[in-house]
Amino acid sequence: MTRLRVHGFSVSLDGFGAGPRQSLEHPLGVGGLGLHAWIYPTRTFRQMEWMGTGETGIDDSLLARGTTNIGAWILGRNMFGPVRGPWPDESWTGWWGDTPPYRTPVFVLTHHARPSLPMKGGTEFHFVTGGIQEALERATEAAQGQDVRLGGGVSTIRQYFRAGLVDDFHFAIAPVLLGSGEHLLADLDLRALGYECTEYVLGDRVTHVVLSKRG
Repeated sequence: MTRLRVHGFSVSLDGFGAGPRQSLEHPLGVGGLGLHAWIYPTRTFRQMEWMGTGETGIDDSLLARGTTNIGAWILGRNMFGPVRGPWPDESWTGWWGDTPPYRTPVFVLTHHARPSLPMKGGTEFHFVTGGIQEALERATEAAQGQDVRLGGGVSTIRQYFRAGLVDDFHFAIAPVLLGSGEHLLADLDLRALGYECTEYVLGDRVTHVVLSKRG
C-alpha cells in the first residue's frame, strides 16, 4: 500500500520549520537556511543536486531513506516558488534550474491553475487546485505502487497532519533558534491524531525524530 512520507524536514530548537518574511531573497524565511546546514554536506543531498559525492554517516543515512521507493512528490506552492496569487506568466519554473532533483511527477498545491511543466531529469510539475486530498489521490496514482513523499512547506504538512494522512514523518531538530516564523506543531495534538515516536537518533549535526501513524 502506498504511504505518504516526510523525510529530512528541518525544525529549529524552538519549533519553527521556516523563518519569517519568506521572499525570493529568503526562500525559507529570514534565518531559515540555517535549519538545513546539516543536509548540504551529505552524500545524499549532493547526489540529488547532481553535485557528486559527499559525507556519509548518520545524517546521510537518515536522509537517504527519503530517496527509496518514492514514486511521486507533493509540494505546497511556496516550496515551488515565491510567486503569490494568480500566475502572471509561466516564466517561473522553480528554485532548481532546468534539472530539479525530484526525478518523479511532482504535484504542487495551488489555488490558481497552470499547465503541467515537464523538466529535465524526469521531473514533471503538475499544479493541483482541488486541495490536499486531490493531490494525494493523483500522486498515489502516479506513484504506481511506490510511496509518495510530502516535501512541505510547514502549512502543507500541517494540513496533511490534521487530516491524519501522513504515515511517516522524519524531522531533524537543528541547533538553531529562529524566534518567529512558521511553527510546525503548534496546536496539533499528534497523540489524538494517532501518531507515536518510533525512532529517536542523535546524528552528526542534528537530532532525528521519526513519528509514525499507529495501525
